[in-house]
Amino acid sequence: MQGVNKAEADGDEQNHLAVWARDEAFPIAGEGYGWLDRKGRSHVCASFEDLSKTIREDTASAVNLVWTPNSPYCRVPEEIEALAEPITEIRKRWLSDDLADAQYRLRNFGIGLAVILGYMLFQSWVAFGERERASGLDMGWVEQLEFILKAMAASTSVGLALLAFLIFAFIPWYQIWKKSVEMKRFGGNLAAKVPLLRFETWLEAQKAPVTIILLGLISLVFLTQVIYDRSILGFHESVVQVGLVKDVYRGGEHWRLFTAPMLHGGLLHFVMNALALLYLGKRLEVFARWPHVLMVFLFSALVGGEASARLLDSPSVGASGGLMGWLGFLLVFETLHKELVPKSAKRRLIGGVLITALIGLVGYRFIDNAAHFGGLIAGMAYAAIVFPKSSSVMRPKTNITDRIVGMGSLAVIAASAFFAIFRMI
Repeated sequence: MQGVNKAEADGDEQNHLAVWARDEAFPIAGEGYGWLDRKGRSHVCASFEDLSKTIREDTASAVNLVWTPNSPYCRVPEEIEALAEPITEIRKRWLSDDLADAQYRLRNFGIGLAVILGYMLFQSWVAFGERERASGLDMGWVEQLEFILKAMAASTSVGLALLAFLIFAFIPWYQIWKKSVEMKRFGGNLAAKVPLLRFETWLEAQKAPVTIILLGLISLVFLTQVIYDRSILGFHESVVQVGLVKDVYRGGEHWRLFTAPMLHGGLLHFVMNALALLYLGKRLEVFARWPHVLMVFLFSALVGGEASARLLDSPSVGASGGLMGWLGFLLVFETLHKELVPKSAKRRLIGGVLITALIGLVGYRFIDNAAHFGGLIAGMAYAAIVFPKSSSVMRPKTNITDRIVGMGSLAVIAASAFFAIFRMI
């Protein structure tokens, strides 16, 4: 039998791993001990004790990758068993600080919500009394309760307060609390976290130029809205001008289906969508390649817009339909190509869907759930049709058809953005 040297055997084993799991996924190590910060800058340590001390005192989470003499490539700190103690110690400190901050915001937002609910409850009670006096009828407590609940449910102030409490206080607190529970349960056992940490660290370092281009186009339209409406917190005139105003769209201005995804309802709407765009877009661009970033976004945005036009009468704007399409695409794509990403990373996508559904339920008067659901289903269907199931660790490659249709999709998206700007100026 012909022999195989260790380097060849290791190389063959690496080829059966997803790209983020291979040693060469990270930069070549320096000499001795050291670490890389999140900007890729190298920091040399005099000894292992020096490296351990750096991690133990890393309150700003500056350490991204580390290297030791035992490995030719940098690694995430959790892969070094000897660093388990300082890593566990600093992680507990991070969680403790984050949980204290989250509890502070939860309490303050909770107080604000309680004040608004109490005020609206009082207003509803006063309005019910005036209604009783005007009608001359002595209504019972059941009618009073029904009147107050309906008034509270119809209140824009209550809806916005609940939505703000959910987005900025409860969900962040719950996520940190869940991490703290996991930390207590697993303690210093870091091995199970290594795949997800390698995946997230590697993904953060990847380039996604098409995603940045798309964000640039949406940002340009947002700035035009700010100028056109002379506001930044909320928009009205620009929405009327080029948003998906349903009666006008049904009356023949079908181009609004293309321009509406480029617009947003205000600063908060834009920031939330921009953050989702950066994460989901990069993930899709890195694994499914750039043409599908554009094709999935355009297809899902159009399907989501059409679903909104058929089911809702209020005007709609925002990239949420396309972003939900990305989320649905990734859910199906990563399920059909299960070797490409760790299981824990897929669970985060499912969590994203559940959080979006919860936000949509609470803010149903302000959020276009029809567009969200339509975009999600469109993205899932796209992935199921275009990308058949595969057990390969290799990322799909693009062909000439993908690139042509991708460029066409980019042209349509760019034209939609500039047409929206043209209509406003």
